[in-house]
Amino acid sequence: MKNILKFLILFLIAFPIRADHQNEPYAFKKMHKYEIKKSENYHTFETDLVEDEITLQVKEQLKKKKSKKGEYGLVSYILYEDGKIKIDQKKKSKYGKHYPSHSIGKSLVSIIAGYAACEGYIDFKSLDARIDYWPTIENTLYENQKLLNLLNMTAGDDFYVGERYFESDSRMEGKGESVNATPIKKIMKKYFQGSTRSADTESGSWNTSTGELQGSVYNYSAMTTNVIINYVIFKTGDEYNKLLHKIFNEDAKIKNNVYFGKTIQKSKGKPNKKKGEYGRYTFFADRYDYLRIGKMVMDHWNNNTCVGKYLKTIYDNRIDKNRNNYNKQSFSQFSKSYGGQFHFDLTGLENKKILGMDGFGGQQLIIDFDRKRIIHVSSTDRHYDWYGIVYNQLQNEN
Repeated sequence: MKNILKFLILFLIAFPIRADHQNEPYAFKKMHKYEIKKSENYHTFETDLVEDEITLQVKEQLKKKKSKKGEYGLVSYILYEDGKIKIDQKKKSKYGKHYPSHSIGKSLVSIIAGYAACEGYIDFKSLDARIDYWPTIENTLYENQKLLNLLNMTAGDDFYVGERYFESDSRMEGKGESVNATPIKKIMKKYFQGSTRSADTESGSWNTSTGELQGSVYNYSAMTTNVIINYVIFKTGDEYNKLLHKIFNEDAKIKNNVYFGKTIQKSKGKPNKKKGEYGRYTFFADRYDYLRIGKMVMDHWNNNTCVGKYLKTIYDNRIDKNRNNYNKQSFSQFSKSYGGQFHFDLTGLENKKILGMDGFGGQQLIIDFDRKRIIHVSSTDRHYDWYGIVYNQLQNEN
């Protein structure tokens, strides 16, 4: 009864879900970070630059400073196709060499989870694999959850956090502490002790009280991502940095150091010596290193490696977002399904296997497996012609 009443209250006061989810401003210098060192054997790209209609559109958008809606934020655009960079345009921005991922980092956490499973740190041998012993989440709704529920953001945490009922994906109950700036142990102790799932995520049965199908309700939430990454940190122990090194240094072959943020903020003049469950998905990298990461993912998929099989499993078990409308501003807002912290099934291109990573402010890392095409976009604001320079490129079969 208590949960039913809470549901009714939240339903009445809930704002419409905003696709351009909230996140903190650019803050590379304000947080402690996990650092992954550059590879001495970094991957080099061939180029075969083209001057087509989309190239010209990109150049024009990079020149613009203002749009009717405000700042015109495009700062970088890279198209990689058939083994070569075809478009490579940028302008100077506040990011320098450390381009923020925002929620692209959620997808990178999924890649880390896939590697952790393949390396034997966590169990994902079946779709029923669960988050096993982990003291941090004891007596919370996340305890003994299927890992797939967290990957698909169907954990049943929508009364507490996430965009289903609140405007923010990262603020507790829409206005409380940020799960990206507060250590997970504190969040679990303060907000989730004794919590219960809003739906029976095991059965997928109908809830006769609400009339909703339980077990398949999508709730876009930063909390689920941070649960996943901190679970990996717990299970890998002292080998977490070793795992990150394998992924980004050895396999992605990054040319520059890359960074994941921590949920502990910098104290002036004090270096970070803390170890523990401080993981968050915020990521920073050079624009070409995003491309290197995208190529790594594409190679895993096409070569059917262990990580590639993980990606195909989450693709096969993706869920419907149940959106009422779609708009042409970004991959997340124009796609129909979600799986394993990735967006799939672009409107009008559902027959193509295209994986989308999407971040606040218009960040995009998109992989078209069928066409062997990767697009990376960095921006300071979502107000650029996404449909014109991204979607139209994905439609292009030439």
